[in-house]
Amino acid sequence: MLSKLSHSDAFCCQCVAFNDIAPQAPVHFLVVPKKPIVKLSDAEDADEQLLGHLLIVAKQVAKQRNLERGYRIIINDGAHGGQSVYHIHIHVLGGRQLGWPPG
Repeated sequence: MLSKLSHSDAFCCQCVAFNDIAPQAPVHFLVVPKKPIVKLSDAEDADEQLLGHLLIVAKQVAKQRNLERGYRIIINDGAHGGQSVYHIHIHVLGGRQLGWPPG
């Protein structure tokens, strides 16, 4: 099941952003690169620009979603890090005060 697309790069076609299908906050979206990278620990030095781009897109979509009071960015890496989908992606959560520790 796909969720509403929030962002698709108009020029470089590097990533997409869309709502999480099981949101953990009032606003919860994912930023996913189109390049197949299994997990952050598998990323290579050549992926540096792409990984930075994902964060800029997260910031842009967060602004569109009116998250000016703040938001949390999460990347799960491996089974012990809570990764359940083995294609690197960034979770962006906001829309309420988020607690710490997360779990």
